[in-house]
Amino acid sequence: MPLLRRLSALSRLLLPVVALALSPSASAQLGARSTEEWLRLLDSQNRVVRLKVDAAVAALQLAPGSVVADIGAGSGVFTLPLAKAVGASGKIYAVDIEQGLVDHIVGKAMEQKADNVSGVLGQFTDPKLPSHDLDVAFIYDVLHHIEDRLEYLKNLATYLKPAGRIAVIDFYPELGPHKNDPSLQVTKDQSKAWMAAIGFKPVAEHQLYDDKWYVVYAR
Repeated sequence: MPLLRRLSALSRLLLPVVALALSPSASAQLGARSTEEWLRLLDSQNRVVRLKVDAAVAALQLAPGSVVADIGAGSGVFTLPLAKAVGASGKIYAVDIEQGLVDHIVGKAMEQKADNVSGVLGQFTDPKLPSHDLDVAFIYDVLHHIEDRLEYLKNLATYLKPAGRIAVIDFYPELGPHKNDPSLQVTKDQSKAWMAAIGFKPVAEHQLYDDKWYVVYAR
């Protein structure tokens, strides 16, 4: 009996650990897919056309030599145009939590001789950038996939220079592909509140899209 009681006690101690390991917040982002599924979705021609990549990048008014993090870089649709915008003296961190996507972007950068692109394997609540030298963090259609948005933004802010900016583009909930799933929706007001909590405020807003909002924040 003593052995059985010890085993029973041990099992009770382990149950919370197992539950944590299996919970979505511990093992996946919101709306997660495999690398192959992400690439098929993100590189589809219909989607790429609607991104207005050149206009979205131009709106940032990046100076040569700028350091930019492409947060949730995915297939790299924005990464290489950003790399071109900052020039050879600039630097782009292509951040994603999927190693397969990071590898994909690094391969594309090598093919196009974009030597100013570095792949970064981020975490669910921290981009894990290699240095604290960001001029801009660019977050396109990604914030709604992050479960603890305030914690992520709080950690992201530590990597920015004092005058650094955070640019967020996301869907109006009623017009986006997740209008029936509140867990995958982020409003402009919510974003403003989270930014205020970390000491940032809106400094620019761009009207590029019918179904998405585009706001730039700074301290």
